[in-house]
Amino acid sequence: MSDTAPKADLIDVELKTGHVIIQLRPDLAPLAAERIRTLAAEGFYDNTPFHRVIHGFMAQGGDPTGTGTSGSHLPDLKAEFTRAAKFERGTVGMARTMNPDSANSQFFIMFEPSPHLDGQYTIVGQVVEGMEHIDQVKRGAGQSGVVQDPDRIISMRPVAA
Repeated sequence: MSDTAPKADLIDVELKTGHVIIQLRPDLAPLAAERIRTLAAEGFYDNTPFHRVIHGFMAQGGDPTGTGTSGSHLPDLKAEFTRAAKFERGTVGMARTMNPDSANSQFFIMFEPSPHLDGQYTIVGQVVEGMEHIDQVKRGAGQSGVVQDPDRIISMRPVAA
């Protein structure tokens, strides 16, 4: 974990295999970082599934319905694309529809680098501890990566100050 990261920018994700710490990147995506922080503090992500998981690519969660078509009660966010960071292993990005300004609550965590996403999706954070637990999330089938009986986030909260 980064000793320089403010505690407010650290999110603790509890999975059945252990804890994952995400360092939010408000320097890159202030709106998206605030959204993740706000929803995590509300308990929004508790018991939500990793509904789309593609081997060698990413694990996606943050939809309470588990369908990939829903979000929070808050309005969608404007895109915060950057070339200052890249989609590497452990990068956390905001999921969206084809509309660049449609990110809401869904996020994805990269298993491997994916340069084709650079500058196309909002980078909201980076896994700084516990990536081995993300590696153990149940994978989906086919190109869509839809998971039957998916693994779930037990709890997701900002790290206490």
